[in-house]
Amino acid sequence: MTTQKAEWQYIDDHFEDFVSQLREAVRKPSIAAQNIGMDECAEYFRALLESYGIRARIIPTAGHPVVFGEIEGKDRGKTVLFYDHYDVQPPDPLDEWESDPFAGEIRDGKMYGRGVSDNKGNACARIQAVGTLLRLRGELPVNVKFLIEGEEEIGSTHLAEFIRDNKDLLRADYGVWESGYMSPDGRPGMYLGVKGILYIELEAQGPSRDMHSGSAATVPNPAWRLVWALSTIKNEKEEILIPGFYDAVLSPTEREMELIRAAVEGREGRTTGHTASTPRRQYGIHSPLADLSPLDLRVRSLFGPTANICGFRSGYLGEGQKTVLPAKALVKMDFRLVPEQDPEDIYRRLRKHLDDNGFDDIKTRVITMDYPVKTSADHPVVKAAEEAALAVYGKPPSIAPTQGGSGPMHPFKEYLNLPMVAFGVGYWGSGNHGPNENIRLEDYRQGIKMAMDFIDRL
Repeated sequence: MTTQKAEWQYIDDHFEDFVSQLREAVRKPSIAAQNIGMDECAEYFRALLESYGIRARIIPTAGHPVVFGEIEGKDRGKTVLFYDHYDVQPPDPLDEWESDPFAGEIRDGKMYGRGVSDNKGNACARIQAVGTLLRLRGELPVNVKFLIEGEEEIGSTHLAEFIRDNKDLLRADYGVWESGYMSPDGRPGMYLGVKGILYIELEAQGPSRDMHSGSAATVPNPAWRLVWALSTIKNEKEEILIPGFYDAVLSPTEREMELIRAAVEGREGRTTGHTASTPRRQYGIHSPLADLSPLDLRVRSLFGPTANICGFRSGYLGEGQKTVLPAKALVKMDFRLVPEQDPEDIYRRLRKHLDDNGFDDIKTRVITMDYPVKTSADHPVVKAAEEAALAVYGKPPSIAPTQGGSGPMHPFKEYLNLPMVAFGVGYWGSGNHGPNENIRLEDYRQGIKMAMDFIDRL
């Protein structure tokens, strides 16, 4: 059975109510890093689930609580688990927002607010989709579960432990990941995995306190020490120089290359007035990092590991002049990893690389790490999502075997063996984590309908 057009009409007729519920969620700050509004937002999502007839409860963890919901379906032998999160990034810098980041302001067909795309829009849309089917039919075709955590934006610190300790509660056959975005060519985007991540700090120590820069002739500068260490990690050709770094990297399969080619051909088409360069121009980037074809750039983006400097701090960075030799230098880095790279193995190789190159004095500290995961493109959950996208949007989705970002997908594979697919209500200009984060309301409407149709096709 597939979703009936009359049920889609119900979404249209009640869309203002759905938007109001999302707006209320956005108006509840839930900044995990600062422990602002977390319990209040968790309670909002518990109540929202319950309002649609979905049994829900808040389950404590060693950090911020998890909201869990479930409802049995007609086919008790099939279960789909929706994973989302209710926590958001801090809204800084506030002066770059055109409206209050927690107002959920609507203008020009978009809703603006911190977390509206990442991830409250998807969480609300999926609850509303399941709740609508339940209201109109009285029962669902399959069992549905919701896991809405509160620590995704701070590394999902306690999620793996929670999944491990609640395997029976969370057991499912299919999973839907928290993110999804419309492509610049107007097609719905689907993702089948995430990159892994190794996020670390490197620190160089100099004198016990900042000194006059006149001492630079005789006193080692930790900032230069750290710069020299960093220069051994990656060269100007974007090649990562850690021995063995690429040993476990897998090339895309033939099926994955088919999906990438189809996505690139759609993005380079002129029918919508958008090309692959449209998102780059939005950020003031006029040329890609490497002089490659669109196809090779896409393969590099999805299947190429990276070494990125996130921030560098040392010495005086205020207005005007202050001539100092800094006492220490600190850099934060992330390595985005691809199947079958192991973040623990990469960290060991990095540490050995620094030591072997004479930088054993550089301190390293792991902040977070997670493993790369992807679902086979031939899995039934992918087919169900692909067919639902075609039914709702009238065009085939742009399917990526993985994505450039990372997330806590590995515990779902390790403890539940759960195949995941990602689709959602964001778009290429949503601006997650930045000022003026937004979604287009029409994407939100269609996203609810796709979640409904997807459930019917499992």
